[in-house]
Amino acid sequence: METPRFSKGQLFLKRALDVCASVLGVVLLSPVLAFLAISIRLSSEGPVLFRQVRIGRGGREFTMLKFRSMVTNAEELLENLQRQRREDGIDSGNEILFKMKNDPRVTPIGRIMRKYSLDELPQLLNVVGGSMSLVGPRPPLPKEVEQYATHVHRRFLVKPGITGLWQVSGRSNLSWEDTVRLDLSYVENWSVLTDIAILAKTAKAALAPGDSAH
Repeated sequence: METPRFSKGQLFLKRALDVCASVLGVVLLSPVLAFLAISIRLSSEGPVLFRQVRIGRGGREFTMLKFRSMVTNAEELLENLQRQRREDGIDSGNEILFKMKNDPRVTPIGRIMRKYSLDELPQLLNVVGGSMSLVGPRPPLPKEVEQYATHVHRRFLVKPGITGLWQVSGRSNLSWEDTVRLDLSYVENWSVLTDIAILAKTAKAALAPGDSAH
């Protein structure tokens, strides 16, 4: 697997953009972060943050942070829902992109956060810590990687991101094949200007929310 050739200057600029923008974001959004944390704590049982193992650069595992938007037994309920759909003969499509429009696992405050992608805000801490970037392919679950074709592993040549090329090119409405194509295009053609353009489109999309891409 050939690694894309990025200069030290390019990598420094990307990291500088990540750290500066993330720290600024945490400071400016601190009232929003505090309000959401209190709302989650008061509206449902369980922790404020949801921690989940994801796969990042180089195929290494890391813990991704999100505001908890679901009930605490969400994973168990998901398995039951998927099993019930299979028993009822309902095609869920690609399991990697399995989603439900009216997911019964999502809490009321969780629906609001997901509508505006606010549940992703704690990942700014992942960016500051270096396990993620502001822009890049979304980090998959280990069980999803088990289904990857060989060429899809090129996603792991760069850090995973909070947002990315496919998220601003249709968000959850894209097919699995399209998300892979756009992610690999980003990996091969990355530049700081590309990141800035994607961040600008992400901010615009947040003001006209649709289905959140996770």
